[in-house]
Amino acid sequence: MHLGLDLGTSGLRALLIDDAQRVIGAGDGALSVARPHPGWSEQDPDAWIAAAEAAIGALHRAHPSALGAVRSIGLSGQMHGAALLGADDRPLRPCILWNDTRSHAEAATLDADPRFRAISGNIAFPGFTAPKLMWVARAEPEVFAATRMVLLPKDHLRLWLTGEKISDMSDASGAGWLDVGARAWSPTLLDAGGMRADQMPALAEGSAPAGALRATLAARWGMRAGIVVAGGGGDNAASAVGIGAIAPQAGFVSLGTSGVLFASRDRHHPAPERGVHAFCHALPGAWHQMGVILSASASLEWLGALLGAKPADLTGALGDAPRPPGPVQFLPYLSGERTPHNDSAIRGALVGLSHDSGREALTRAVLDGVAFALRDTLDALRAAGAAPTRLIAVGGGANSALWVRTIANALDLPIDLPDRGEFGAALGAARLGMLAEAGAGADVGSVCTPPAIARSIAPDPALRGAMDDAHGAWRALYPALRGARG
Repeated sequence: MHLGLDLGTSGLRALLIDDAQRVIGAGDGALSVARPHPGWSEQDPDAWIAAAEAAIGALHRAHPSALGAVRSIGLSGQMHGAALLGADDRPLRPCILWNDTRSHAEAATLDADPRFRAISGNIAFPGFTAPKLMWVARAEPEVFAATRMVLLPKDHLRLWLTGEKISDMSDASGAGWLDVGARAWSPTLLDAGGMRADQMPALAEGSAPAGALRATLAARWGMRAGIVVAGGGGDNAASAVGIGAIAPQAGFVSLGTSGVLFASRDRHHPAPERGVHAFCHALPGAWHQMGVILSASASLEWLGALLGAKPADLTGALGDAPRPPGPVQFLPYLSGERTPHNDSAIRGALVGLSHDSGREALTRAVLDGVAFALRDTLDALRAAGAAPTRLIAVGGGANSALWVRTIANALDLPIDLPDRGEFGAALGAARLGMLAEAGAGADVGSVCTPPAIARSIAPDPALRGAMDDAHGAWRALYPALRGARG
């Protein structure tokens, strides 16, 4: 048996699989996000532990004997968060999350230093960890002075599980201090960001052992003490392991809170001028490129809250038939944007409203707007050398066949929908645990297999011209929106 823990923004998923990767059971723990000021997004690290206890506790109640047979644990989690620990290893303040944009000025300062792009291969985005620490140093100097360790969210869980302060290469890539090509912390970037090497966790590959389960926790859940805990991965790299996107150019589109286009690479290929992330993969000797939009399913959830409707009801009312874009246009910049704009201050817009613009028109506009933002991201990836020829769709938004069809038409790429079952970051985490337990001779290809495909959605050639024209008109709105912002 193998256990995968995926720490998301809205909840934690615990997935239990056997040696044949059959799902034995799953447990969940809910999380909430605090937004005390505009642009802020925070969570209490203790809430992550409570969510893990709830999720694993549910598995223990439902499958006690299976949980007792677990031989490995893998971790996955939301990236970029800054969990700041004092000398007693306790959090000094709430964790500043990936979608927090308060450190935009600090990010601009770091990005103006050419060493950051040259060494990390990435823009110093406001969501990254490094500018967050500069903000803390300026706005909360007493907290900064007391900080003895900076951990990413999943690695705070590792500390609780094992007592070890370790991160993996893929998650550490999004901190801003990593020499991504060398897969090591950069003394130059740490010094430039006002940090010390002793404030960083040790590094391990995602498929390597990175701690062992504490005896006290093992006894609580009827597990063996000393179970290996793998290095794990950031959520997108772990998702790639979960769906078998490990070969060069293999990719996926994720429709979660944020939207991601991911392409695996066999070497480090930075393209910061395109707004593309160039990170280590969760497997040794592999890297990936990734474009990110900050509000994908979050855009549909925003509309649902505005209209007092569930997102699934909004999309369900539109049916599944392909159609050209409607007259209302939506720019999904509710929390700013990363790829390709790197604009933390831009905000969303609905354009082309009329007296006839009802619920269905607004829903169509949101689906189209997110699809077009992903088209911008694909264009950036292609310019950076990543050229996936088809994608697998994952995330909650992929439950809408219409939305996936809209994205296939916008990207002009076929998109595969996996068969029902677990295939995301929690499975990827469990697979990394399997590899860590098996050791250096493990056959990665036989573990990280792609899922069965339930259906494939091909782009509709008859809509290609309409989608291209609509995307061009939609893209032209960004400069005007930015200009209106002043």
